[in-house]
Amino acid sequence: MVKLIGALLILLSASMVGWQIGGYYACRPKQLRALLVALQMLETEIVYGLTPLHRAYIKVGNRISEEVGRVFLLAAELLVTEKAHSAEDSLRQAMSRHWPETALRKQEGEVLASLGQVLGSSDREDQQKHLRLAVTHLRGLEEEARVEQAKYEKMYKSLGFLGGLLVVILMF
Repeated sequence: MVKLIGALLILLSASMVGWQIGGYYACRPKQLRALLVALQMLETEIVYGLTPLHRAYIKVGNRISEEVGRVFLLAAELLVTEKAHSAEDSLRQAMSRHWPETALRKQEGEVLASLGQVLGSSDREDQQKHLRLAVTHLRGLEEEARVEQAKYEKMYKSLGFLGGLLVVILMF
């Protein structure tokens, strides 16, 4: 009886690990999509709404998914409280604090960080040009993420279960 319970626990644990890793591959395209939407909303707020950057960050941060939205909300807070020296610094600090909580990778972070160098420090047309360039770059990364999701998500879920099953078989 104890062996059976142990076998079930091992099988369940290994399956959960597989599902967790597979879930990472499922979350990344969703969060990339949220980041794309955020940049498009940011472009609208800056170029057409003439919204100050900290207010634009707040509007964007409140409208998108929580994981990605926290970066923009913290950047806005840092700008308002003047804990950051510039818009670029506020975005970098916010990313360093909240980026590890997302499923996004270093590549997406580099795109956003390079965009932060321009936001708030150039005219609207230049910011619009850089925002559109970042969106184009992120669309390519989103397509890559979807390909990886299709390739690896199901594999890791299956490997988790099958790895646990192998351990259980070896136990008996």
